[in-house]
Amino acid sequence: SMEKAIGDKVVTYDFARLMEGAKEVKCSAFGQAMIERM
Repeated sequence: SMEKAIGDKVVTYDFARLMEGAKEVKCSAFGQAMIERM
């Protein structure tokens, strides 16, 4: 699920600053994105 969230470019600041076109979210939203992709 983490890989899917990252693949969908829904990431926290640390990843977002390294990726083009990423959607930066808070840690809680990243956790929710992982749950939705399980």
